[in-house]
Amino acid sequence: MSGCIIFIEKDLHITEVQQELLVGCLTFISLLGCLAAGRTSDAIGRKWTIGLAAAVFQAGAAIMTFSPSFAMLMAGRLLAGIGIGFAVMVAPVYISEISPAMMRGSFASFPEIFGSLGILLGYVSNLVFAGLPDGINWRVMLGAGILPSISIVFVLLVIPESPRWLVMQSRAGDARAVLLKVTDSEEEAEARLAEIEMAARVTTSSSEAVWRELLRPSPAIRRMLVTGLGIQFLQQITGIDALVYYSPTIFRDAGMATDTQLLAATVAVGFSKTAFIVVAIVLVDRIGWKPLLYISTIGITVCLALLAASLALLAHGVLPTGAAIGLAVATVCGFMAFFWVGMGPVNMVLSSEIYPLRLRAQAVGVGVALNRMTSGAVSVAGAFAAFAVISALSVVFVHRLVPETRGKTLEQIESLFGGGGAALGEVEMELGDAELLVHKRLVSHASRLPNE
Repeated sequence: MSGCIIFIEKDLHITEVQQELLVGCLTFISLLGCLAAGRTSDAIGRKWTIGLAAAVFQAGAAIMTFSPSFAMLMAGRLLAGIGIGFAVMVAPVYISEISPAMMRGSFASFPEIFGSLGILLGYVSNLVFAGLPDGINWRVMLGAGILPSISIVFVLLVIPESPRWLVMQSRAGDARAVLLKVTDSEEEAEARLAEIEMAARVTTSSSEAVWRELLRPSPAIRRMLVTGLGIQFLQQITGIDALVYYSPTIFRDAGMATDTQLLAATVAVGFSKTAFIVVAIVLVDRIGWKPLLYISTIGITVCLALLAASLALLAHGVLPTGAAIGLAVATVCGFMAFFWVGMGPVNMVLSSEIYPLRLRAQAVGVGVALNRMTSGAVSVAGAFAAFAVISALSVVFVHRLVPETRGKTLEQIESLFGGGGAALGEVEMELGDAELLVHKRLVSHASRLPNE
């Protein structure tokens, strides 16, 4: 949209206020999708909620592509936003629930890298299709976004349902079949199933009961919520969406003159973002989330401070235009690099793994809703000095409240916050009981083997 808006303005003659509505409404309307996705994914499953998200997004993108007016364009944008709200909530939950503990960090970063790849392709399509006639160029740019999402139809034919959701539905046999596909041995599958069943013993089926526990949390759940909601809030309050949406405006303010230069610079921004998510995926399961968060929060604080200083110096005539353009491109690309090596992918991975099974979908939905609300609030150009101060505070938050979860199962992560059934007052489960359950399953498995 950051590239399309240039041509939409010329074709539909929309005002500056309408431009801001078109850009900013996506984050607010995605709140509806985020909040609905938690309950929906508990009701119909993680897998089919992914399919629903793709279908809703495709419908919205199609409406935008053929919009004859601003009103119709807004309707399509709102519908696409609901689909995005579903997607950003359910995808990391699904991946976290189906991935092995030692690779969950890398796998759960995939939504970010493919989302970034999509944005990069969007920037490239802005550049490629900019030469088409006015009235056609921006429609082709938006229509191109429909094609990748169609692949979800084929993906749904092969991916399994989340084994943890299947256990919640009392379908342990189906869960075991899924675990056999995603583990190295039958013994490992049995052990993981036993662990999931133990965690699911305190699963609450009532949506009202889940909300009661979230609104009146125990000390352990409260610590989880502070960490999960805090990281969602800080990811957006540091200004990432302001830089993504308004990077052409930033570069124009720094002195860039032509549309081609602006679009080329946004391609560089998209490339920085995508490249450093790959770096994060390579490093996350080797060094852990917390070191990456330290690097990320400190780096983006420095880049935001430099960007604010350079624009201020340019406004006062102290900095030459050429130097201002170079600093603007360098600091925006640097921000993207530091952000997406840590804060970007860590946000959803951490949020989707720290909550107990019975609360996970709804709690992640609330966190993503807060993330989207914050995103909409900061989707304004400027204010980079304020973003820098807030970003500095995020370093302290990471140090004090974010635990290291690398290599731990979802059930072990719960215990880091003082969670588990006994701590929540809902079940008295000792370690010996867990070992006994695993032992019984292994004995049952051994009894089915042929005598040797």
